[in-house]
Amino acid sequence: MIDLTIIFYTANSFENKLSVGVRENLFKVAGDYPITSVSQKPMDFGKNICVGEIGKSYRNLYRQILIGVKAAETEYVAMAEDDCLYTEEHFKKYRPKNGFAFNMAKWSFYTWVKPPMYSVKYRRTTCAMIAPRKLLIEALEERYAKYPDDNNYPARLWGEPGRYEEQLGITVRPTEEFWTCDPIVVFSHENALGFGDLGARKGYMRACDVAYWGKAEDLMKKFI
Repeated sequence: MIDLTIIFYTANSFENKLSVGVRENLFKVAGDYPITSVSQKPMDFGKNICVGEIGKSYRNLYRQILIGVKAAETEYVAMAEDDCLYTEEHFKKYRPKNGFAFNMAKWSFYTWVKPPMYSVKYRRTTCAMIAPRKLLIEALEERYAKYPDDNNYPARLWGEPGRYEEQLGITVRPTEEFWTCDPIVVFSHENALGFGDLGARKGYMRACDVAYWGKAEDLMKKFI
């Protein structure tokens, strides 16, 4: 029984070797799980919903997520971003009991670092989230209902579900963490949302070679 839909969301702000490789990887590891893509330009990728060129921002990112999640029909949804590499295990291993679940087996890959390397930051990110579909709809709809004005909302709090609810003054919903043996990889690059705030910061744990993905220099050649 298929119980999960993959929600792929993108602002279509870049189209290059990385974006193509990310989609090819996602299509491969998705298996029988359906993909709903929510994009700002038309795409031939899964079931596509084009919202038009509304602009790149965290507010629009979660707006696109909400549109995709509402279009899904499965009990659970998994987020997928346009600069992340996923594994079969990520989509199969875990289903949250009553909250938003985040895969913490996640390496960052900073494309400007030489020699290339993987880096770990212990941080929950939306790109690694699996959630009950109805719960996520409720959470995001409540957020937009309280702050309907695109020009007047707390932008710095428009982040991961389960992280800022108390500060936003909306219902606090539970979160969970899980780990997979095969990690996912998040590329940090100049076209990424929030790149300007990142600076040269890297995680406390670094590696040149990780299980499943192999050597950093080889991954760099394949995707960048």
